[in-house]
Amino acid sequence: MTGLIDSSALDAFVALVGERPWTERLAAIRAWSTGGTRAGRALLQYHAVELAIERLRARQNRPPSPAELRLAALAGDAASLAGQLTRRGKERLRKTLRAALDANGTLVPAFHLLRTASLQRSRGFAVRFAGFDDGAPFDLLIARGGIEAEVACDIVSAEAGRDVHRGAWFRLADQIDTDLQTWLAAHPGRYVLKMTLPLGLRGGLRQDRAEDNALAALHERIRAMLAEQRRADQDEALVLRLDPLLLAAAQADELGLLPSLRREFGPEAHLSVTAAGQGVFVMAARAGRENEVAVAIRKRMEAIAPARLTGTRPGILAMFVEDTDRAEWRSLREKLELEGEARQFLTHAEARPVVAVTCASRLELFGIPAPDAAEEGELRFRNPAHPAAKMPALAPAVASSA
Repeated sequence: MTGLIDSSALDAFVALVGERPWTERLAAIRAWSTGGTRAGRALLQYHAVELAIERLRARQNRPPSPAELRLAALAGDAASLAGQLTRRGKERLRKTLRAALDANGTLVPAFHLLRTASLQRSRGFAVRFAGFDDGAPFDLLIARGGIEAEVACDIVSAEAGRDVHRGAWFRLADQIDTDLQTWLAAHPGRYVLKMTLPLGLRGGLRQDRAEDNALAALHERIRAMLAEQRRADQDEALVLRLDPLLLAAAQADELGLLPSLRREFGPEAHLSVTAAGQGVFVMAARAGRENEVAVAIRKRMEAIAPARLTGTRPGILAMFVEDTDRAEWRSLREKLELEGEARQFLTHAEARPVVAVTCASRLELFGIPAPDAAEEGELRFRNPAHPAAKMPALAPAVASSA
């Protein structure tokens, strides 16, 4: 541990949350992620904030990474904030943090709020946590040059724009892995099972009875097709086709093969690799239509703007896009999908109180540099129709970055 980390601030953060809820949550995360499965590894990534804070508290004998430094600073911000809020505001903050450690929650939404506040302070704004102190529908009240603006922080999962959810896909791949290894032992070679799911495949990384039934049915379809040595199976819910894997110079290990598969099948494909001896079995799945992640973000903004912003001041929607990776996040920006949907939203009646929309992901939260992450820590889209759009005092927070 280096002097760059204030361990007392991390301990104060955990004390704010509660030592017992914190310990129980970490134990649960470790239990969910045991066994080295795909879903387990994804769960560790999903709970990266909690695990990073605990690693830093453990004072491991290695320098903290830039991402850990950022997360530690935000945890320190939360602990400091608790001492600045009213009694009721502190209780709301504690309730927010504890909710993040329950069920499918994570600390990401709370840290998005804290980071948004930090970002606005760095631009010269005074920041007040009106959501905590006053119970306001928005989260932050920022002020600069005599002008105030409301900031509503929200999180939307990219899964809302996908018919095939990554969580469900990881669980399916884990469930069928043993069957594929057995099949490869009897049929040595290299194969690819191409899968189209017109009705989608939904579910998260953790078990749900209804989702388990759908996964079990799909698992059984694949297992029966292989047992009967058929090369294809098709109905209105599923299209399966088994072919030889013909990628040039494809390596037998998953890490070497996946980049080639990604180039072959494109960014929207869901991929898994099972290896047994010299045999390799690839599954490549697609939904029946293209992903609409940016559309899902627009719909979320349309739903929350009237409820989260009062309309008495200029409003900013600070959107955090969860469950996306580097390639998808870059694609959403470079193909102007986020910009197109944001600007479409800004023409709708629901956007009347909105002077600007911002978008960020875990890449910006963790401080990953451009071009994987957006420059300036976020994407911004100004609403030219809003009366406050051209106010110089608000420019650092609302001027379009794209």
